Amino acid sequence: MDDVQAVRLGHLALSQHLRAQNRTATLGLSRDAVTLHAGVLDTACLHILNFFSQRSTFVPRTLLEQSRGIEELTRKIDSLITRSPSPADGPFEERYAHYIATKHGKLSIFGLDLSGAPESWRLDVAYLRLNAAADVLSAAPSVVPADHVLAGRNRVLLRGLAGSGKTTLIQWLAVSTATRSFDDQLLHLYGLVPFVLPLRTLTRSGAPLPPPDGFLSAVDCPIAGSQPHGWIDRVLQAGRGLILIDGIDEIPEGDRNDARRWLRELLSAYPDNRWLVTSRPSAVRERWLNDDDFAELDLAPMKRDDIAEFIHRWHKAAGISDQYASELLRTVRAQQDLSRLAINPLMCGLICALHQDRRGYLPDGRKEIYDAALSMLLFRRDRERGVYKTGPIHVSEAEHIQLIQKLAYWMIRNGRSEMTRSDAVELLGQVLPAMPKVAEQGTPEEVYRHLLVRSGLLREPSADSMDFVHRTFQDYLGAKAAVEGLDFDFLIANAHLDQWEDVIRMAVAHARPTERTYLLTGLIRREDTSCQGRDRLHLLAAACLEHATELAPSVRAEVQERASALIPPRSPDQARALAAIGPFVLELLPGPRELPQRPTAPDPLATEEQKAKAVAEEAAYWAVADEAYFTVLTATPIATDAAIELLAKYRNHPDLRIRNELARAWGRYETDLYGQEVVAHLAENGLYFPVSNLSELRALRSFGGRSHIKITGEFTVAEFVATCPGQRLTHLWIEADTGPTWDWLRLFPKLCELTIETRHPSIDLSTLEGVRSLLTLRVPEEVALVGSDLLPESTAIVRGGLGPV
Repeated sequence: MDDVQAVRLGHLALSQHLRAQNRTATLGLSRDAVTLHAGVLDTACLHILNFFSQRSTFVPRTLLEQSRGIEELTRKIDSLITRSPSPADGPFEERYAHYIATKHGKLSIFGLDLSGAPESWRLDVAYLRLNAAADVLSAAPSVVPADHVLAGRNRVLLRGLAGSGKTTLIQWLAVSTATRSFDDQLLHLYGLVPFVLPLRTLTRSGAPLPPPDGFLSAVDCPIAGSQPHGWIDRVLQAGRGLILIDGIDEIPEGDRNDARRWLRELLSAYPDNRWLVTSRPSAVRERWLNDDDFAELDLAPMKRDDIAEFIHRWHKAAGISDQYASELLRTVRAQQDLSRLAINPLMCGLICALHQDRRGYLPDGRKEIYDAALSMLLFRRDRERGVYKTGPIHVSEAEHIQLIQKLAYWMIRNGRSEMTRSDAVELLGQVLPAMPKVAEQGTPEEVYRHLLVRSGLLREPSADSMDFVHRTFQDYLGAKAAVEGLDFDFLIANAHLDQWEDVIRMAVAHARPTERTYLLTGLIRREDTSCQGRDRLHLLAAACLEHATELAPSVRAEVQERASALIPPRSPDQARALAAIGPFVLELLPGPRELPQRPTAPDPLATEEQKAKAVAEEAAYWAVADEAYFTVLTATPIATDAAIELLAKYRNHPDLRIRNELARAWGRYETDLYGQEVVAHLAENGLYFPVSNLSELRALRSFGGRSHIKITGEFTVAEFVATCPGQRLTHLWIEADTGPTWDWLRLFPKLCELTIETRHPSIDLSTLEGVRSLLTLRVPEEVALVGSDLLPESTAIVRGGLGPV
């Protein structure tokens, strides 16, 4: 310690410091002596410091120390100013946050050929939280909510297909940060300032990428001129920036290296901020920003529940009755082509808008939906999003379709769902000479890259392969190419293969009337297949009729005649054969016909004519009832959402056989959906409701419980007692093993009939003694009964007769 440092302490602090250095100095002294020692030391320090301050070297040394102290204090104040908004920064940041919340607080719909569709809706109402996979190549990828990708990560490259929700996620993060409205998992964004930088906007008209102080003006922020001088620099220097760079894929490929250099320069100057960069997977190679410590994540497709939530939110945000949402959801789940399309927010939004524009009705066929989707993905979406600079290659929408459908048909002809990059380039090289306007703009490799990045239909699942984002688009465009190439014989020759079903149907949609006649006639008259193969072709031809807007009446009649021999089924064997053909048969099965009046038993004194009439009426009644029953038998083995839509039409049918089949099929479908659409509406009289798991039992409870229940699955007695409403149960059928004792049945005071279906050779009935409400006990014929003499006299035992119920 020098003299200046000692004087700065003061004599009392110096005295305390000295005492602390040698705590044994007062060892053995009395309390008074210790007090005296402290006083003497305080006085000595006062004189010592006075002596120090009188020395000639003290003043220069003091001035030097003061200068150093002032410099250190200045640095600390500057750091504090940097971290805390200046008086001018605070009001501007509030104004900027309000601007971000207003500008990005709505979602826009692009590329819709609709006149009355809503153009935007509130983000906080319509935003749907999707997931992102941190490593899609691993066996068990790490999945996180997409808006939490920056939790524990400062730099993220987020990949997602066209329409997967990348831009919407950026809007959500920007608005949440600006308004400081987020959950506990987003607290890492608290206090940050968001900068939304869509690259398509930053680079329009060939403009260079801006420095930080030009961020706001580059994105046309109207308050850019009001920002305090050096404000963005202060924000980024303090590590308070949330930099959201959207759409690496939306700038020409030649400009992406420039964008990467621009990003690296920003990272070097301002490393302590949060960075999120988005791109389509095909636009940048794997680990493109790995050297800059970016984590790479991929947006996951929407799940079943996500689709339902999106549809309901879309209608709520658009101010449309939720009835439309429920109707659309049923339609999407019933029609496989729609459910295959609705895997991302963009396609879901398209389907919702089409449904709303037509006041609750979607187009009659898939072709119109595909046409709208293709128009959006190939051309209108880029145009309406302001992506005008797409590189040196300019391809029209029609040219896009011509090129891509060649790739699609090649994949279909070769039985592939993807093709190698080299095959794609080679095929384009064969096609381009016939399209000189495109060929003169670039090599086949360059055209391939343009289609891959800009079309929104193609993707690269690996570095050397290419496929379609939706198989339905591949089939749709491949069918178009087949029709334009007049390749009908090849289509007919492969129509019996299940992977060609959609291609055949879309070919009928694309074909002209005479071509449809040739194609459909070839399907129904083809004889070089097995009996089941011919049935399949006849049903496929019938399914194609919905796409045949113009067709010779004689051909339509012949197709219908061939199908009518199989639909509706007229026996259990026919029902099984139709079910084996596949899901598309569901679209051909009819809904229930109104049952004719069932005649009463004929009067013994009735005339022969009256008796004959009664027999005919009885036969007519059962013909219609059998038709419905065999139709349900056909549909129930086909465990798809489309089957649920069909089976729901039969839920109010009075025939116990039909209600029984509908109840038994519950375990083949998603519990809640099938339960709400079918099981909840089945009339209870005489029908046992099967429960194979706790979820089904809980669903029955949510429906108010049921009087007749059949336990077909394994769950504990305690779970059954806790979940089944005790006052409702009157008839119980136990097929599963619930244990050796039955005293728990006392908790169901209205239980009057019990059926025990078991494979054990004997049943101990002694614990049923206390179930006084039991009137009938049904058991297998061959089982031995132990303790039956203990049963109440009011309980009757019935052996056998345990057929399907």
